Parts: sequence; C-alpha cells; structure tokens
Amino acid sequence: MTAKFIASIGILWLCIMVSGHNAFSDHAKRCKSEEMHGLIVVTRANLVVGSFVWVEDPEVSWMDGEVVEVNGKDLKINCTSGRMVVAKASDVHPKDPEFPPCGVDDMTRLAYLHEAGVLQNLRCRYEMKEIYTYTGSILIAINPFQRLPHLYDNHMMEQYKGAAIVELSPHPFAIADAAYRLMMNEGISQSILVSGESGAGKTESTKMLMRYLAYMGGKVAADGRRSVEQQVLESNPVLEAFGNAKTVRNNNSSRFGKFVEIQFNQQGKISGAAIRTYLLERSRVCQVSDPERNYHCFYMLCAAPPEDIEKYKLGNPRIFHYLNQSNCYELDGVDDSKEYLATRRAMDVVGISSDEQEAIFRVVAAVLHLGNIEFAKGKEIDSSEPKDDKSLFHLKTAAELFMCDQKSLEDSLCKRAIVTRDETITKWIDPESAALSRDALAKIVYSRLFDWLVNKINNSIGQDPDSKNLIGVLDIYGFESFKTNSFEQFCINLTNEKLQQHFNQHVFKMEQEEYTKEEIDWSYIEFIDNQDVLDLIEKKPGGIIALLDEACMFPRSTHETFAQKLYLTFKEHRRFSKPKLSRSDFSICHYAGDVTYQTELFLDKNKDYVVAEHQALLSDSKCSFVSGLFPPLAEESSKSSKFSSLGSLFKQQLQALLETLSATEPHYIRCVKPNNLLKPAIFESNNILQQLRCGGVMEAIRISCAGYPTRKTFDDFLRRFGILAPDILDGSHDEATACEKLLEKMNLKGYQIGKTKVFLRAGQMAELDGYRSEVLGRSASIIQRNVRSYLSRKSFILLRLSAIQIQALCRGKVARHQYESMRREAACLKIQRHSRMYVARNAYKNLYSSAVCIQTGIRGMAARNELRFRIQTRAAIMIQDSIACLGSLKEMENSLSFFNNCRGRPVICSFFERVYSAGKFLGSAFCAREILALCLCKSSGELVGHSQCRKYLTHLDYVRKKKAAIATQCGWRARVARQELRKLKMAAKETGALQAAKNKLEKQVEELTWRLQLEKRMRADLEESKTQENAKLQSALEETQLQFQEIKALLIKEHVAAREAVERVPIVQEVLVIDHEMVNKLTAENEHLKALVNSLEKKIDETERKYEETNKICEERLKQALDAESKIIDLKTSMQRLEEKLSDMETEDQILRKQAFSSSVRKMSEHLAIASPLENGQRVYLLQESQGAAPAKKFGTESLRRSQIERQHESVDAFITCVAQDLGFSEGKPVGAFTIYKCLLHWKSFEAEKTSVFDRLIQLIGSAIENQDNNDHMAYWLTNTSTLLFLLQQSLKTNIGTAVQKPPTPTSLFGRMTQGFRSSSAHLSVGAIDIVRHVDAKYPALLFKQQLIAYVEKIYGIIRDNVKKDLSPLLSSCIQVPPVFVRKIFTQTFSYINVQLFNSLLLRRECCTFSNGEYVKSGLAELELWCCLTTEEYAGSSWDELKHVRQAVGFLAPRMSRGSVLKSSVQSNTNSLACSPWHDIIERLNGLLWTLKENFVPPVFVRKIFTQTFSYINVQLFNSLLLRRECCTFSNGEYVKSGLAELELWCCLTTEEYAGSSWDELKHVRQAVGFLILSVQQFYRICTLYWDDNYNTRSVSSDVISSMRILMTEDSNNDDSHSFLLDDNSRSSDVLSVKPSNGRRSIFVKVQLSYPHDAPIVCIPFSVDDISSSLQEKHFSNVKPPVELLKNPAFQFLQD
Repeated sequence: MTAKFIASIGILWLCIMVSGHNAFSDHAKRCKSEEMHGLIVVTRANLVVGSFVWVEDPEVSWMDGEVVEVNGKDLKINCTSGRMVVAKASDVHPKDPEFPPCGVDDMTRLAYLHEAGVLQNLRCRYEMKEIYTYTGSILIAINPFQRLPHLYDNHMMEQYKGAAIVELSPHPFAIADAAYRLMMNEGISQSILVSGESGAGKTESTKMLMRYLAYMGGKVAADGRRSVEQQVLESNPVLEAFGNAKTVRNNNSSRFGKFVEIQFNQQGKISGAAIRTYLLERSRVCQVSDPERNYHCFYMLCAAPPEDIEKYKLGNPRIFHYLNQSNCYELDGVDDSKEYLATRRAMDVVGISSDEQEAIFRVVAAVLHLGNIEFAKGKEIDSSEPKDDKSLFHLKTAAELFMCDQKSLEDSLCKRAIVTRDETITKWIDPESAALSRDALAKIVYSRLFDWLVNKINNSIGQDPDSKNLIGVLDIYGFESFKTNSFEQFCINLTNEKLQQHFNQHVFKMEQEEYTKEEIDWSYIEFIDNQDVLDLIEKKPGGIIALLDEACMFPRSTHETFAQKLYLTFKEHRRFSKPKLSRSDFSICHYAGDVTYQTELFLDKNKDYVVAEHQALLSDSKCSFVSGLFPPLAEESSKSSKFSSLGSLFKQQLQALLETLSATEPHYIRCVKPNNLLKPAIFESNNILQQLRCGGVMEAIRISCAGYPTRKTFDDFLRRFGILAPDILDGSHDEATACEKLLEKMNLKGYQIGKTKVFLRAGQMAELDGYRSEVLGRSASIIQRNVRSYLSRKSFILLRLSAIQIQALCRGKVARHQYESMRREAACLKIQRHSRMYVARNAYKNLYSSAVCIQTGIRGMAARNELRFRIQTRAAIMIQDSIACLGSLKEMENSLSFFNNCRGRPVICSFFERVYSAGKFLGSAFCAREILALCLCKSSGELVGHSQCRKYLTHLDYVRKKKAAIATQCGWRARVARQELRKLKMAAKETGALQAAKNKLEKQVEELTWRLQLEKRMRADLEESKTQENAKLQSALEETQLQFQEIKALLIKEHVAAREAVERVPIVQEVLVIDHEMVNKLTAENEHLKALVNSLEKKIDETERKYEETNKICEERLKQALDAESKIIDLKTSMQRLEEKLSDMETEDQILRKQAFSSSVRKMSEHLAIASPLENGQRVYLLQESQGAAPAKKFGTESLRRSQIERQHESVDAFITCVAQDLGFSEGKPVGAFTIYKCLLHWKSFEAEKTSVFDRLIQLIGSAIENQDNNDHMAYWLTNTSTLLFLLQQSLKTNIGTAVQKPPTPTSLFGRMTQGFRSSSAHLSVGAIDIVRHVDAKYPALLFKQQLIAYVEKIYGIIRDNVKKDLSPLLSSCIQVPPVFVRKIFTQTFSYINVQLFNSLLLRRECCTFSNGEYVKSGLAELELWCCLTTEEYAGSSWDELKHVRQAVGFLAPRMSRGSVLKSSVQSNTNSLACSPWHDIIERLNGLLWTLKENFVPPVFVRKIFTQTFSYINVQLFNSLLLRRECCTFSNGEYVKSGLAELELWCCLTTEEYAGSSWDELKHVRQAVGFLILSVQQFYRICTLYWDDNYNTRSVSSDVISSMRILMTEDSNNDDSHSFLLDDNSRSSDVLSVKPSNGRRSIFVKVQLSYPHDAPIVCIPFSVDDISSSLQEKHFSNVKPPVELLKNPAFQFLQD
C-alpha cells in the first residue's frame, strides 16, 4: 500500500509536469525585480535564457515574451505576438509564470507589483467580466459599457451585508459596507471619493453606493412622504437633466462636482441628507464644440409635448444658436420626450410644485431664445441693435418668458451705465460686446437656476441637525487633459491635485499604520508630496489664481499680458514651463503628466459678477421665480467695488470640501474607462495606464514599493518556502522564529519580521523563488525515479498475478471434482435419512389415531352417565315443590273463608299479610299480588264505594289548585309588565346617558393622552438630565479615581524612594540622627493624604448612590408611563365597545318599533309562550298577550334583548379569549380554525355588511405571531390559518346581479340575531347541518379572506426565513473543510496504511525480507517528507500512526502476537461527519420536520418549505464556490460531496410526501462538484478558480482556459444576462395569484397590510387551490370543540 500511495503521488506530479513542462524549469529561471521609487531595476544575474519578462511596446504598453538570448546588457526576447525584440535588461520587467488565469482580487497580492503586472491583472479580470479590483483599500472600477444586473441586485447586497472587505469579491457594496460599519462601530464619519475621467462610470458607481447605504440605513418615512434616501436617489434625474451633457468621452457626463452628505442617527438609520455642488461648467451654455451637446434639459424641452412647445414658442433644436454649434442633437437609445416626462415626475418627487416647474422651463426656454438674438451696428457710433425681425421676435419672446419689459431687456444688452460721483452716464456698446453681454446673461441665469434647484432639493430632503455621523459620497470629475484646455480644466486639475495630496497622505498613513501594527521600522521610507504644484497654483500673493484675479481687476488686461506675467513670475519654477510655439499658453507638470493651458478665455471665465443692468432688470421681473433668482443687493454690497472671481470662489469651496474630507475617514473608488469607443469587451492598455496614473493608483503602488512591496503571512511564507529548510519545520520553533531562521539560512538582508507577516524588500522574493525552484527540480527528479520504479514493479506484479491466476484455475478444477463426489455422497445419505423418517412417521400416526379414538369413546360414556343422573335429581326436586305448593293453597282457602266471616279492619289487614306471605312463600311477589287482587275482587261492595269517594275528593282538590295557580301567574305577569313599563320610560334617557358616558370617556382619553405626552416629555427631559448628570458624575468619578491613583502612585513612589534611600545609605555610623522636623512634616503630609483619600472614597460612594437613586426614579417613571399607556388602550377599547352598543341599540329600537306597530293590530286570545333560538344558542320566551297587555310585552322583550346583546358581546369576548390560546388538535385537525369557522357561520358574520369580529380576529392573529423566532408557535398558526382559509374558500361565494333581491342584511349584531329569530323555524326543521355550508359573502368577509391569505403568506415566509437564518452560519462552514476534519481523514488514512503493511509483513513470508524492508523504509521516508511539507495543521499526528510498521522494519518494537495484530482494524471515515456542520444541518431539518408534523401542517407547506430551503442551500453553496477562491479546491469538493450524500439520505428517509423535489433543487452544487450541466460562464469560472490545495497546483491547462474564454465571449454576445451566480428565487413579488374554484381565470390580489417595517413580505409559491386540494380529504365532523367554550351555554351549538 505504501508503494501504491507513493506511486499515486508520483503520477500526480508527473501529470503536473506534462501539463506545464516549464513549470519547474521556468520557475527556477525567473526572477523578480528591485522596486525603488516606482522604477523596476532588474539585475542581469537573474535574467537567463527561458525567463519570462515584460517589454515595453508603444501600441499595447507592455508585451510579454520569453528571453531566448542574453548578450551582456541586451536581451533578445521572443514575444507572444510573434515578434522578436531586443531590449535592455534595465527596461524589462519580470513576469510571474504562476499568475492565476483569473487574476487576483487585490493587486497588492501580486508577486511582481509593476505597471505590466497591474495591466495584466486588470485585463484578465475584465475579460471575465470582473470589473472591480482592489489595490489595498482602493477599489478600481472598469466601466463594462453594458448592463450587469446580477452584480447589483438585492441578493448581492445581502451577500455583502456585514462581510469583511476581503472576504468576498471586490465591489462598491463592500466599500459602502466598510464605511457604514466603521461609522457605527467607531462613531467616525466616513467619506467615499469616486473619481475618474468622463465616461468612466462615476455617476453609476455613486448610485450603487447610495443604493447600498439606503439598503443598510433606510427607513419608512411618516405621513406618506418618501424617505430621505428615496428623495436623494430620485434627485439624480433632476440634477442630471440640468447638469449633465454629452462630451467626446461620455454621453452622460457630469459637468459639475457633487458631494452628497448622508446623515445617520444613533440607530444607524438615515435621518437627513444634503447635496453640495462645485463648479458648474457655465461656458457650455453658450459654447459647444462638435460632437458634444449642450445640457440635456434644452433638448428635453425641445422634445416636450406640443402644448408645451407652443407655450414656450420652441421648435427643432437645430434652429437655436446655443444648440446648433454642434451636429449632435440626439443620443443613441435615448428618447428626449420620455426623458422630459421622467424629469417632470422626478421634480414632483423631490417637492418642486407644478408652478415652479413651469417657471423653471420658462427660464430654460428664455435662455434658448436669448441665444438667437443677433446684433448689428446701430445708427450711432459704436452702438448696436437687434439685427432683424427674427432677432426682435426672440427678444420679445425672451422678455415675455422672463416677464419683463422688452425695451428694458434690449437696453440691458446694448447699453452700459457708468456711475460717476455726479451723474450716471449711459454708453452704447458695439455688437460684439452686446453678444458677450447676451452670453453673460444666459450663463448667469442658468447658473442661478441650477443653484436654486440644488437648494430646493436640499430643503425638500431636509437635514438632521442632531446627527453626529455622516457618510459623504463625492462624485468628482477626474484629471482632464485635452488638445484645448481652458479655465474649466485648470480648476478641475487643481481639484485633482488637492485630492491627490489627500490621497497620498491617506495611502502613506495606511502604510504607516500597517508597519506600526506589525511593529517594524519604517522611518526611512521616503514620501514625495505635490505641495509645490499647489503652491504654484493657489499660493498668495504669487500664485496663478492670485495673478489671474489681479489681471481681471484691470480693464485693459488681456490674456497675453496675463501670460507674460506668468512667464516672468514662474520662469524658474520646475513645475511651470512655456510652450515653444505659443505666445499665451503655459504648461504645468501635474502628478499625472504635463498639461498645456490656453489662456484666451481665462479672464472672461474667471469674472464672477452680475451686470448691474441685468440684475436690475431681472430683480424687477413680474415673475416671482425669476425675481427670486436675482434678489436685490444690499446698498453696501452694491456700492462696494470689491472684485469677485470664480477662481477664488472655487478655491474656497474646495478648501471647505477638503476640511470636510479631513474630518472623515476616506475610502477611494477609482473609475476607469477601458476604451474611447464606449463599447464593451475592448481593453486599451495605453488608455487605462494613463487613467491609472491620473487616478493616483500608480502613485499608491510607488509608495508601497518604496517600503516592503512583498508581504506574506507566516503561514503562507512557510508553506511556500518551507521546503528550503525542512529541518526548521520540526515543530520546535514558532512561526516567526522559523521564518527568521529560514531567511538567515538563505543569507537575505534588509527584510523585516512583523507580528504576523514577513516583509521583504524588492527583489528578495525572486531570490527565494529561485532557491525554491532548484529544490522543486530535484524533487521532480526523485518523483520521476519513483515513477519509473513504480512502472517496473507494476509490470512484474502483472506477470506474477497471471501465474497466480493459472495456478488458481488448475486448483479450482481439482477442487470442483472433489466437491462433486462429496456432494453425491451427501445426497445419498440425505435420501436414506428421509426415507427412514417417512416409515417411522407413518407408524407413529397409526398408533396415535387409535389411542385418540379409544379415549373419545370412554369420555363420551362417562358424560352420558353424568347427564342422566342430573336429570333424575332435578325431577325429584320438582315433585317435592309441587307437593308443598298444594299444601299452601289449601291453607289460603281456609284463610279466605275466615276473611269472609270477619269484616273488621284489623282482621282484614292480618288477612292481607297472610295472603302476601303465602304468595312470597310460593316464590314470587307477582303471585302474591295476583292472589291479593283475587281476594279483593271477592270482597263486598262497601269497599268499592269508599274508593269512588276518595277519587272525587282528589279531583276536586286538583281543580281548585289549578285555578289558584293561574290567578297567581296572571298577577305576577301584570306586576312584571308594570315594572317593564317603568323601565321603558327610562329607556329614552339611557341613550343620552351612553352618549354622555362616551363623551366623558373621550375627555378622559384626551386627558390621559395629554398626560402621557407630558409624561413622555418629562421622561425625555429626565433622561437627558440624567444622562448629563451621569456624564458629570462619571467624569467626576474618573477625575476622583485619577487623583486617587496619582496620590496612591505618589505614596508608593515615596515609599520606594525611601526604601531605596535606606538601602543606598551605608551603615557607617552607629549614632542615629533623627530629623524630627522632617518626620513631623512627612507625618502631617501622610495624614493629609489619608484624609484626602478617605474624602475621595466617600465622594465615590455618594456618587454611586446618587446614580442608583436616579436609575430607580427613572424606572418608576417609566413604569408609570407604561401603566398610563395600558389604561389609554383599555379606555379606547371600552369606548369602541360603547359605540358598538349604541349602534346596536339604535338598530334594536327601530326593529322594536316595527314589531310594536305590527303587534298592535293583532288580537290574541290566549297566553302562549314560544321559544325562539338566538344566534348564540340562548332561548328567550316571548309572551303573546292580548291587546291590552301589548305594551308590557314590548317593554319586557326590549329589556330582555338588551341583556341578550350584552351577553352576545360577552360571548364574543369569551370566543376571542379562548381562540387566543393554544387549543391544540383533534383527530389531526386544528381546533382553533374549526371553532372560528363554526362561530362565524353560526353568527352569520359572513353575510354582514359591517362587523368588528373580523378585525378582532386579524388583530389576534397579528399579535399571536409577534414572536417570530418560535417555529413551533408559527407552525401552529400556519395550520390554523391555512385550514380556516380552506374552509372560507369552500364556503364563501358572491352573488352579483341576482334576479331575486333579498332584504338587506342588518349591519349590527342584534339585527343579525333578529334575522336568526325569523329563520329559526327553517333551521329547526332541518337535522344536523354540515360543517361546510355555502354562504353569500359580503365585503368584510372577502376582505377577511384576503387578509387571511396575506397572513398565511407571512407566516410561511417567517418559518422559511427562520430556517434560512438557522442554516446560514452552518452553510459558511459546510463549503470549506475545517482543518480538524482534514487531520482526522489523514490520521485514519495513515492508520489504515499502518495496519495493512504490518499485517502483510506478519502474514506473508515472502514480504518479510531484507530487500522489502529497505523498500518500505524508502517509502516511509517519502511519507515523512510529505507530512513535513503538509504542516501539522492538516497532517496532524499522521506520522505517529505508522509507529508499528516503522518499528517492525527497524526491529525496534517488542514482538507482538499475531492474533492481536489481526484484530486491529481501521475506523470508518463516515464518523468524521458526526460532529460536522452537515450533521447540524440534518438535525435542524429533522427538528423542523418534527415541529411541522406535530402541528399537522399541510404537506404542501412542508414540501414547499423544504424545497425552498434546499434551493437556498444550493444558491449559498454554489455562489460561495464562485465567489471565494479558497473554497474551489479538491478537498472541499470531496467534503461537499460527503455532505450532499447525507442530504440525499435524509430526503430518501423523509419520503416524497414531505421532501418533495428538494433533492432536485441541489442540482447546481451537485453538478458544480461533478462539472456536468453548468453554463459556459459558470464552468469557466470554476476552472479558473479550481486548484489542488494539497499540492498548490492547477489541474486545468491554460490552453483549455483560453478556448473556454473564446466560447464564453461568443456566448455572452447572445445572452442578455451575464450572471454566473444563482439567484435565490425563494422570495417573489407581493402579487399573489389566487385561482378560483371554477378554474376559469386567475385573480391577482395585492394585499397591503400594516406590517412592521422589517417584516418579511413574501409571496407563497402556490395558490389557494393547492391548499384546498391538500385538505380536501379531511373531515371536520369529528372535531371536538374546546372545553372552555362548551361550559358556556352560549356555545352549545358547537356540539351540533
């Protein structure tokens, strides 16, 4: 077995060598570079023939190839493109041949951190549609230019919720989650900076961040308003419409910077938000270059509905000057008319009224009309006027839209007023200046409009002044460098310089924190700052912005004079330069490269002031909106001549932004645009590399390379390089010491050993890899030798087996012949035995039958003799009785003659006694009575006369008593009637009394509500004061403790000092000198300190006592407030009941009046009591009196009915109280559902137009399922609600438009009871009523049914989510094999090897030889090496399990008995799963199944729950395989297989009735382990992630992966969804499909209940008919009602 094991290892290594023949040799030849200051220096010694390198190429930036020749410093490289290139050794970078095909998530984990490695990693991930990559804590996002919905759905947000930033694949959700967690845990505000050039996807990334923050901190707004996060998200369309435009690089480029502050409360919920904007590109309003577009709102307005176009006098965009400067008017895939309507809807959402919207678009239309005003020379010198009628039309239209005077508008454009000390002079301006004035007016109007929109959105959203935590999301423009760069690019690049400085400081700070955390030396690392560029631009007074402001203040300054001043001022500055072929341009060396700026428009764009004429004109507009945009300036500001510039304003905004960012913890997202064609699947290396430099990513890499670019944890380092020094890994050293000794053995210098990591300088990783490659090469030779040995031995074994088989055949032939003869002999013996047995059995049977016959005859004769004797004895006894009876008759005749002679009573009595005794003597009382009767018949007639007289007297007494009883009844009824008359007279007052009681209760409720609010305010004030007081007391306590500690330390220090002083003083004098003054002083100080300590301790005790008293007071007040709330709830309930009683009484009064009217015309002659059944099972006796007694009857009946109403309410209360309890089950059916249905059916609640019973039931169910964690309780209510739903589905029906109209059903409870009186006769004639009966359902019943459906859905979702919640922590452990199980597997495997080898040595003589011992020794040495390389974490004590075979080979262990060795056996591996997470999952599933069965949940629910649970398990396991590389290994696959086998066994044992198709739901994870039915994307993903974790190798060649990549690309072009993950479809929409019983069509019912905000609103995955079909076979006739209700006489109908 050892040989087989070693041979299998050899075959594995041989396969690795065949699949990649350069795996070891190339790895031994490759090297890594020295990375200092961002430059890669490659030493010649490490570059040899066969090394893989990167060489610079002008087309693709970097091209990979293989070194084929080395000539000094020159290298001849064969590139993969087929070109042969010669390059310097210093100009190439090493390539990692072990680079994973799918790249790495974090580029700091790259073996070689340089530009080429970064580009290769980004390209590989982009081809896999992995658009996000980390660089440390920086997220790089590459725009895919296509929809990837699977990356941003709710399932993905749920995956990243609470996950560590490196646990899952890179994603903006991970950055947002990290910021949110830091804010909640540490209380520090966060900021997320999203940057990149136009078209890189900044806006979309910002939206994703906002969505996730809204998902984490969102909450439902009150009063029907939208929540804060919804308003922030829905404000994007408005800002995009007015602030975004098409540029050369992007169709929806943000032409302004946006910083969104999202404010959170202490619970982590969004409480407010604010939007800050920066530097809107004003010049775009008037100047647009081809092929760009102006702002979107202009084109939307031109595509508005015809009525709006006519209103604003607009038309095709081609006719407007501000729009026709470019030939681009439409965008692909964008409908401006639909966008216009969408923008109007978004304005409604953010709180912009319709009047304000009209004013906004009126201003936008006026700007368009302003652009079409052209000017020509006027009649006067240097004057101007509108050019033609077209210009006058647009001038008039603009004035109408601005709602100002047309002449004033023309004068403000064509004239200027110069204010002097004495007078105001009006001056004409030329047409060019007029055009500039027109453009200035358009720009300032649009700028003010945009600022107004931002302020309006902020006011609508609202800010939280009490919020202390916020997360800011900065969507800012990236670094820009075009052919023509103006003032906007200058400001944008200034912003990026400031942010880059902030970014560099943050990256350097992270490096410092990493080094400080690991406690290594980092003081010598250099940090390069860009402060000199910032000083060049914004320093006062000599910066570029300061010089620009100075030039703008002089009227005669031009851009040329400004440029000349810049040349003179900064001619010596190393960051400033002058282009050779330009007289007014200048260049600045930014961190991302040199940018040349054109100064032609710098002065005009920097001026930020409003022309006085424009200000006066628009502030006097009749439109309040326009005048609000231009409020009148104060006199001081209007008279002041202080200059205002856009550059200074922008610098102030930027400074405020940086202050905000500095107060927060930053996170960075760098957006990258892969190509300028804006198309998917195109990766332009030069473009991306430039963006990485502009985004500061390469600068961050340079900072990392300046220190220790290679960082490996101790475990990873030892696992990779442990083979260089196996003796160090013997377990005697800890990991840090082992790493240090290994590096010392390799003679490396300059490295650092941290607390958990090894930090290597640049180039040291290549050295170690070179040594490792040599060791692996030698190991490969050993493996090859063992493989050859294995093949030779295999051929020998085959020959030996062949010989053994031939011998076995021969021996088998002989054995078969011998067996045949033995079989024949045994058959003969068996035949003889059976024949002898047959003869003996026949003889025995004959003897047995003869004996039985003889015994039968003898026993029959004895029985007949016994019967004959008994007959004779009985006959003798009867003869003796007859003789005695004759004697008795003679005696009776004598007595009768005596009776006839004696007529006295005593004699008669004695005679009767004698007769009766004689009859008894004869044997029966009946005989005595017959004889007595015979005697009486013979008596004289005198006795008969006495009998008739007594009969007459008795009858007379009966008649007299009957008359007296009737008279008493009449009197009593008259008295009762009079009492009822008096009570009826008081009835009118009772309604008023009830109303007064209601008003009084309302006042009490209001008063208690006011008191409660006051108490809440007092409690809040008290809590606040308590918090403040506690804080003060806590601070005082801390100060006191600090003082106490200081004093204590001082005392200890003094004692120590005194002791040291005593010890230091040599004993040289015998005379003791005591300084009494010092002693007294010290004693006094000591006493003082002791007193101070005592006082401090007293203060501490008193503070604690006050704190406890305050807590007690707060608890008491809280308890009082809760009591008040409960009282209010009780009062409200009482008031509701009183209102119901009042309504019932009004209905009752109407019914009684009708009955009184009908009874007055009737005439009755008899008093008759008729019992009428009430709906609640009670009976009332209605007396039908004569006409004179009608009022008494009426009043008595009304009072009796009022008591019945009260009893009915009591019955309903008792019913609700009983149903709220756990009534259990009867015959497998829920008692609660049966009781509810029977009561509702009996009370006719389904036919009522208005009733409160359904509301109380819904409240009961809602309160009953508040405890959502108890699955047993949830299952009980699921059974009850589903059964009740089934009963309602079978009973309720709606009759619309019937031919015969029934009388309206009474709305009150008493009315329905009266209707029950009228229909009592019909019900009485029918026998037992069926449980399910069809009724005409009204709206409350149908609504109750819909609400019941929703609750079934909700309870089902709660149970399913509870199961998912229980299984979720276990599933994360199921996907990855714990080391403890790996150790168990290997330990038991080695134990098995030990048993087999040792037993073979003892059982087989040919194995116990010297040569075999040497062979086994070599195999054991290989196994020992394997255990060392595998480390103890996984191998465990595997080597110790081989102790017997090791000692047997070396003759070391004592001799063991053969029998004891044969008894040892290997334990089964299945026990390793006994305590695994899979076992826990099986236990949870069994527990759930038991709970559902105990509560008799319908099987359809059980099947669906388990089906969706298994679907959830499938999704979680499969997605973990695709998202986490460490899970996609061979050992994990085997581990998952074993767990799936356990689940399959569970499904088989559970049967299909409950498990259903659960096993089929695991098809993806089953096939992922077996690679069978996956899609191309999923198969490619698994192949690139899969690796053998035991040997750290890959089993899929690069050629196969390349072919699969091509197939995946072709397949993705035809597939809209590019998701390789699975979706958890166990949750569906809130639209429930309810299929009617007739099956004609489906009804979709959308139920909205007042659930809690966090309640799961899910849809059941089946229809109501599925529930009905599963419950169809159940019969409810044998269900026993609850005992509590049966004790109540009102519920006797439940027994029917």
